[in-house]
Amino acid sequence: MTTVLLPLGIELDPALPEGVRAVRYDVRAPIPAEHTDADVLVVWMNTPGQLADSARRLTRLRWVQTLAAGPDAVLDAGFGSHVVVTNGRGLHDGPVAEHALALVLAAARRVPDLVRAQHDHRWARELGGAQQLDPPGSFRTLDGARVLIWGFGSIAARLAPVLTSLGARVTGVARTAGERAGVRVVATADVPAELPTTDVLIGLLPATPETHHAIGTHVLGLLPPSAWVVNVGRGSTLDEDALLEALRSEQLAGAALDVFETEPLPADSPLWDSPRILISPHAAGGRPQGASELIAHNLAAFEGGRPLRNVVEH
Repeated sequence: MTTVLLPLGIELDPALPEGVRAVRYDVRAPIPAEHTDADVLVVWMNTPGQLADSARRLTRLRWVQTLAAGPDAVLDAGFGSHVVVTNGRGLHDGPVAEHALALVLAAARRVPDLVRAQHDHRWARELGGAQQLDPPGSFRTLDGARVLIWGFGSIAARLAPVLTSLGARVTGVARTAGERAGVRVVATADVPAELPTTDVLIGLLPATPETHHAIGTHVLGLLPPSAWVVNVGRGSTLDEDALLEALRSEQLAGAALDVFETEPLPADSPLWDSPRILISPHAAGGRPQGASELIAHNLAAFEGGRPLRNVVEH
């Protein structure tokens, strides 16, 4: 009989093929000895130590299904090359796109400034009343704004039409150029040519050696001083020191960040104190939609010897 380990802390009720049994486990504790013969491990919010322990002790494991879009935590845990890894691509498209939109609109409508003014009981006249429709040298509206989405996958395909419906001119960035979801997509090598006319750079990059600090000094220096950076991909893709320097030197207008190189963000991080940084605590993708259906589909394929969905090369 095939044994699949399902994480506690998330509602899961996948349809199980005949001959498959499910066992729930605590993602913060070692797998009990009586279940270390499991064939399948489903991962969601597991601690790094728990994953590393599972990689060592689950000697009969054949497949790991992470519900996260990014498989980096699983890949870093040390599972053998014979263990198939599948990710949760597609489960977070709606929530992450929605959160990214919220951060972009917060930047355009100066929500952080409004919150600070409310905290001070100050009527922020400079933010209300009669205003220019599109003041030069300032990002104040999505209508006509140039938005560059770096990392154009399924989340970007969900986000781009919403931005477009609000008047934004969206361009995507992927490994290869083309058109996706009705959006012009340029190759990574063409990013420098796009940056000088970009109002908002949205990072949706995965964590890989190639994307480490991809949004760094060079990229930030090519953006106009009125631009904002919104990162909802992975924290390692943004050079936080370079971002702080760009903000201090007024080479950049602001940033809205949901992911960080170290999480939770340390209390002494200078990011907290920058008035032009909006921080959210990795809140974009914590609600996988359709997780049970993905697990059920892949379990049926696994039992039937068919290809699994969302296989990760490692």
